[in-house]
Amino acid sequence: MDKVTKGWVNGLIGVAIFAGSLPATRVAVADFDPIFLTAARATIAALLALAMLALLRQPRPGGAQVFSLILTAIGGVVGFPLLTAMALQHVTSAHSIVFVGLLPLSTAIFAVLRGGERPRPTFWLFSVLGAAMVAGYAAAGSAAGSLQGDLLMLAAIAVCGLGYAEGARLSRSLGGWQVICWALVLSLPVMLPLAWFSMPSSFAAVGAPAWLGLAYVSLFSMLIGFVFWYRGLAQGGIAAVGQLQLLQPFMGLGLAAVLLHEQVSWAMLAVTLVAVVCVAGAKKYAH
Repeated sequence: MDKVTKGWVNGLIGVAIFAGSLPATRVAVADFDPIFLTAARATIAALLALAMLALLRQPRPGGAQVFSLILTAIGGVVGFPLLTAMALQHVTSAHSIVFVGLLPLSTAIFAVLRGGERPRPTFWLFSVLGAAMVAGYAAAGSAAGSLQGDLLMLAAIAVCGLGYAEGARLSRSLGGWQVICWALVLSLPVMLPLAWFSMPSSFAAVGAPAWLGLAYVSLFSMLIGFVFWYRGLAQGGIAAVGQLQLLQPFMGLGLAAVLLHEQVSWAMLAVTLVAVVCVAGAKKYAH
């Protein structure tokens, strides 16, 4: 298996893990405040990351790398989790998942701006087509949508694209799992106090589903998924492998329907099926 193929395989594993993030967040915000949930998931993952870095005796990143790690943390550790948690107070996870189809375009744009990549023109055709389908669906609206929730999701996609591209660029020199671990550790001085001060006065009313949601987003969404994702982006190309995010809505919609019993419309399915075609086209014309 060549390096590029390994990149697509690692990227697909990462996307599969991320597909459970929004349904898990939707469950968790039913009992947890969005700010506490964001800070708690980052704190738990950061403590695990700190232990990994210490046990494996990883060298500290240099000055230029620290700046990139800060951008990575702003996008993936703080911005996307917080904005999506806030959005999920207004929209269902099924509705919000479709917005994830905009992530490949956002990531590809930052891959050009920050990663120096130059995909072929046909690549942009498929990338924009996939994003346009998702944006068109969002603009048409649905019973589960709201303007505030949609705007929060769009903001989340923008900062996440920056975090993905910056983290993947840094992975080429620092390593995939090291990038997310150091980004989490850098966020710990902010997220730990935030978790403490936003912690509910009592956990008695918190149900088991919310605890399970917190556990999933802390361990898988915040740490394990990024290990595969950053490795995949670095190996196969940020803009190219980033198109796999178009498949995440399809996976996430299935989880939302099965686990949360949320309604999945034919329009949602049609948009995600077009996304699959766009991924295939983008892969072919990425280089």
